Amino acid sequence: MASSSTSKYNSHSLENESIKRTSRDGVTRDLSEAIPRLPGETLITDKEVIYICPFNGPIKGRVYITNYRLYLRSLEMDMRNLRFALKQEGHSRRDMFEILTRYAFPLAHSLPLFAFLNEEKFNVDGWTVYNPVEEYRRQGLPNHHWRITFINKCYELCDTYPALLVVPYRASDDDLRRVATFRSRNRIPVLSWIHPENKTVIVRCSQPLVGMSGKRNKDDEKYLDIIRETNRQISKLTIYDARPSVNAVANKATGGGYESDDVYHNAELFFLDIHNIHVMRESLKKVKDIVYPNVEESHWLSSLESTHWLEHIKLVLTGAIQVADKVSSGKSSVLVHCSDGWDRTAQLTSLAMLMLDSFYRSIEGFEILVQKEWISFGHKFSSRIGHGDKNHTDADRSPIFLQFIDCVWQMSKQFPTAFEFNERFLIIILDHLYSCRFGTFLFNCESARERQQVTERTVSLWSLINSNKEKFKNPFYTKEINRVLYPVASMRHLELWVNYYIRWNPRIKQQQPNPVEQRYMELLALRDEYIKRLEELQLANSTKLSEPPTSPSSPSQMMPHVQTHF
Repeated sequence: MASSSTSKYNSHSLENESIKRTSRDGVTRDLSEAIPRLPGETLITDKEVIYICPFNGPIKGRVYITNYRLYLRSLEMDMRNLRFALKQEGHSRRDMFEILTRYAFPLAHSLPLFAFLNEEKFNVDGWTVYNPVEEYRRQGLPNHHWRITFINKCYELCDTYPALLVVPYRASDDDLRRVATFRSRNRIPVLSWIHPENKTVIVRCSQPLVGMSGKRNKDDEKYLDIIRETNRQISKLTIYDARPSVNAVANKATGGGYESDDVYHNAELFFLDIHNIHVMRESLKKVKDIVYPNVEESHWLSSLESTHWLEHIKLVLTGAIQVADKVSSGKSSVLVHCSDGWDRTAQLTSLAMLMLDSFYRSIEGFEILVQKEWISFGHKFSSRIGHGDKNHTDADRSPIFLQFIDCVWQMSKQFPTAFEFNERFLIIILDHLYSCRFGTFLFNCESARERQQVTERTVSLWSLINSNKEKFKNPFYTKEINRVLYPVASMRHLELWVNYYIRWNPRIKQQQPNPVEQRYMELLALRDEYIKRLEELQLANSTKLSEPPTSPSSPSQMMPHVQTHF
């Protein structure tokens, strides 16, 4: 359930008693004014409360609970962490708590997520943004070495993979079925991206099922060799295992493992030392502890270091740089996996593709990247975020996608002209990762979304963004076709994303709007205004010239004097 706070809004009317307060600026406001509601959002209950603000102490207001959000109306702003005091009127507190719990965790109470009730309409259909055939065709696929297969059309080969896959031309569908038996969750190696010039590729999969006994699978070994041979210029296939080596060895005890050099003779294996979902979850909890409710200025750097958050960001970026560099140089094709291939693997492939392919740095290109590498390839959004589920201690929860977006933000800071989108774009994606307002991030895989008819029954987040693209554009963006980005993954160049992690703390001075960006936008608007005026004058002048003259006129009399600053 989302939460909001406000001091004044005008929207749909709500019937409730009048609450009038005088703010610090001396203006009397009616707190019973309507709260804003989305189409499909309904009011469940509302009550006068005292908000226990960690920054400013007790604040009077009114809390509204809808089937989508908890909404606090008061005269103060910047209130996000919720703690209320209510009058003891019968069982009013219990009633409020039960209603709040019911709609905050709808799945635990057999209620639908709000995305299935949302009736918003947009002039762009975000569900049409990603078409896998068109995206692979943009990459020049299929070709003589790679083919598109529909073996997973009914999700029978792998229920967490998309229906459409790109595999080596020389590998038959029967080969794919045999390889699937030796890969965790049947997640076989498939193509994510191909270099347009040197034809090296990024391939993703899950770990091989080696186990403690060191099992082998000749079909899997042959398949990886076929992948290597799709580019005859390379002698080795590079395998990047995202895990620390000790974890990969430990996974043998549960039937997993890694590709041994003794077995995969034409492959080189490297471990990237990126920790698992549990380590990342605890790291983010520590970040929360140091930024809320107080930011300890005197020990800030040591406190931040103790969270290890930026250390993890560094390792993810470093791994992606290695993948991108290997492919860009044409030295080798790359296979990437972690354990199951839906967390760290998605981070590495998508970041490497972002570094290599400027198309993904556009607004729609980035949306396609997220749809392809994260949503269609089965990152477990439902399990990692816990949409509508009350079990907040679930061990499957982890901020893997948030970490990816943080890495993108770090890159955008180092390359301020390389991305079409701005910081607001990244933040709105993260806000709606959790909000359940849109269907984009619901469920764990494509097959589950099809069963729930998500594209027919919900609205896409990309509909909201693409209906108002100007709001999310970076004014400094310079389109470059073949530029590869190599961010500096050094602790000296990484920083905490204050505008996201600490944006609701009123004691932290917000860095938005950026004054340089603001002035640049004003100048662009002024330029557009002048150009429009010039075009109007030219049109008016051409109309005059086309009319038969009523009296002799000199050319200078017929031409208007146009003065602009350009």
